[in-house]
This record gives sequence, structure tokens and C-alpha cells, in this order.
Amino acid sequence: MRRSNLSRITVAGVAVALLAGAAPAATAVSDRGAGPDRGKGHQRPAYKSVGYFTQWGVYGRDFQVKDLDTSGAAAKLTHINYAFGNISAEGTCFTGNVPGQADAWADYARPLDAADSVDGVADTADQPLAGNFNQLRELKAKHPGLKVMISLGGWSWSTHFSDAVRTAASRKALVASCIDLYIKGNLPVDGSRGGEGAAAGLFDGIDVDWEWPGSEGNAGTVFRPEDKRNFTALIHEFRTQLDAHAKRSAKLGKDRGRGHGKPKPRHYDLSAYVPADPAKIDAGFDVKRLMRDFDFVNLQGYDFHVSGEKRTAQQSALRARDDFSVEGTVRDWTRRGAPKHKLVVGMPFYGQGWTGVSGGGDGMGQPAAAPAPATYADGYEDYKALKKLAESGAYRVHRDTANGHAWLFDGSTLWTYDDPQVLRAKAAYVREEGLGGAMFWSLDGDTENGELITAVDRGLNRR
Repeated sequence: MRRSNLSRITVAGVAVALLAGAAPAATAVSDRGAGPDRGKGHQRPAYKSVGYFTQWGVYGRDFQVKDLDTSGAAAKLTHINYAFGNISAEGTCFTGNVPGQADAWADYARPLDAADSVDGVADTADQPLAGNFNQLRELKAKHPGLKVMISLGGWSWSTHFSDAVRTAASRKALVASCIDLYIKGNLPVDGSRGGEGAAAGLFDGIDVDWEWPGSEGNAGTVFRPEDKRNFTALIHEFRTQLDAHAKRSAKLGKDRGRGHGKPKPRHYDLSAYVPADPAKIDAGFDVKRLMRDFDFVNLQGYDFHVSGEKRTAQQSALRARDDFSVEGTVRDWTRRGAPKHKLVVGMPFYGQGWTGVSGGGDGMGQPAAAPAPATYADGYEDYKALKKLAESGAYRVHRDTANGHAWLFDGSTLWTYDDPQVLRAKAAYVREEGLGGAMFWSLDGDTENGELITAVDRGLNRR
């Protein structure tokens, strides 16, 4: 399979990030039963509901953390994955204001006014934490039980993983740096922002988005045959250091989890975004060993086909014969030893599109001239924009109900995407198969009233 296929964000997606004025992106144990309250009258869902919040979305899309609250999405999420944290050439987690590499301004330096603030209070000049990080902290305060994870890597920032994990010493140093920066919250000083412990308590775990250990990813991303062994060791090092930090913090009375009687050490979640392609699974993932350390993994459930291809095709079908699909991806992971309850199914809040489609019919499986024009980058469009196309009357909505996917076609331009009807079918599949839940790339693609996440939430939790 070509490099552009089966990646979190395609060439078009990278262009989206660049046009937004920030760093380019990648590309997304189950809590069974009721849990602690997550807000007024709202119990934690039995399934994981994991949404990626893009660092750069606050620019071109003007999608702020507060929008997760006003749309109702925050009340339906169990986890927010903040995309992304980067790994340096020296093998450490880092941040700063480095174009294309890090954006501390968006992360924790940018002041927000009262209108864009979750708590309705404007940031002050002297507070050590502002930007997205402070807003996520406010969001957690409003929605108890909501977890925030830092996602490391992504399609564009997986460049240095392979180099950073070649020895036990380098793995230990990498993990320690990530825990220091994000879990301990020791941010670099940026004017009045940052400093020791400035973001302490914000992040509840780490999501590793290495795309891909042992096989080709983005141009310039190093990969080696030994990545498979080293990735397994890296994840174990993360589990070991996260648990050790939790125990030390609990002993000092700084960081304790919930429990009856004597407070228990806090548990930090550990997850990863993992591929649909069986060849990539086998090249980089020792599934049985990895799943011992992971709380859950987010399965690639989209970009099965992309707008750079010469023929139109489904990008996120639930089922497919002789092609990639959600069902096939679940089967490939379970056959290799992954427990079903730790598999979280990725669902797209965007579509892939082609123009110059010839051959007639409903447009699916036909030759195409180029990626379709779109708001931020050709071939990639948010669901909220595709919904407007569907409602305009210029496009006809087509469905393959047996295989669980939909597309729009106007005779020359085709968009393959997931709408509420498709997502309800996927949510039913997650429930029927006893899977861990749903993941969304990315939250800024949904409508202002959270139409897509509401469909999944109702489907998973029978609301």
C-alpha cells in the first residue's frame, strides 16, 4: 500500500494544518459500568469516547476548547487527546515557538478573553498557564471525570521516534522527559507563562502516535526492522515510569486517585493510535505484549482510501469485501491477541473527496482527475461543510447500508464521509462486538451542536 494510504492525515490533511498557521498533524481497560459523575446529572459512559483536539484548530477554524462545552461534546467524552506533542532529534519531548515543530503560544501562552474562556473569565497577564492548556484545565473542572491525554507524534512528528528508542538508556530518557514536561507540567518559561509545575495535574495520561514503527510513514520519518522490539520496550518504559510517578506522588500526598478507605495512587492512562494495514501491524506491533501495558488502543478507522488515488473509493466503511474496513481491522487485531474491550474504533469527522469523476453511475469506484476543492486543502473537508453540501440539493446522498458507508456525488465531484446514520451503525457494531468504544478525528470537524458525537453517544449508551 502506498504511503499516502492508511495514515491519520493525508497530504491534504498536512496542508490543512499548514494553512491553519500551525504545525502539521498526523492523521485518533474499558470503564465498564457506571462511574463517577462527570457533570450535573451525567454519569460516565460505559464506553471510551475519545476525541482529538487539534492544537492548530484554534487558528484557521477558530475552534476553541470552549466550543467543546457549548456544543455538548465535553459531556459525551471520556478522553480528549491533545494533538500533538513533538519528539526532538535529541530524543526528548519538547515545546517552544518553533514554526512547524512546536507552538507554545497555542499550548499555554496565548491569552483568551472572557468570551472564549470556558469559565467566562479573561486570562490575566501574570498567570503561569494560559492558552489551550488552561482552557482544558477549566473544562476538566466543569466536567469531573473527563480525562486529557497528550498525544505524541502524529503523521508529521513521528520523525525521530525510531532514533530515540534504540537503547534502554535512550528510551528511559525520552519517557522521563515526556513525564517531566506533560505529567509533572514543568513547562519552559515563556514571558510570564510556564515554569515548574505550571501544567501539573492537567494531563491524565499519554497517547503514543508513532506512525509507523517498522514501516514507512511520512517522508523523512526513520524506520527500522528493530522498531517492533523497541516500540514494545518503549511502551513498557512508559507504563513503568507512569506507575512509579503515581506511587511517588501519592506517597507525598500530591497525586492520589479515587478509592474507598486509604487513597490509592493515581492511574495514568496509556494508549496509542494503531494502523489498519496488517502489514504495518506485523512490522511494528508485538500485539500480545503491548496490550499488557496499554489501557486501550485507538484503531485506524478511516483513510482506507484517500483523495490522492486515481479512483474514488470508500475511506471508512464498516465492512468491505477484499478491502480495508473497520470490521477487518478489528478482526486483524483480535486475531493477533488484542482483547476486544481494549479496542477503540476510530471514526472520521471529515471526508475524502475527488473531482473530475467519470464513468457515470453513483460515482463510486470510478476514475477521478484530482482531489476535490475544499475549504482548507483539496481532498479533505470537515463534516460540517459536507453536511451543507448534502443539504444544498446539488449533491445526492448515496448509501451502502450493508457495508456501512456513505458518499455525496453531484455527477463530477464525490465525497466519502460518515454522517449520523453511518456512525449509529458503527456504534451498534462496537456495542455488539463488546469493543472498548469510539475515537474521533477530529473534534473540530463536527457541527456547532455536536451532531456526530451525539449520534455515537446515543448509539453506544442507548440514549
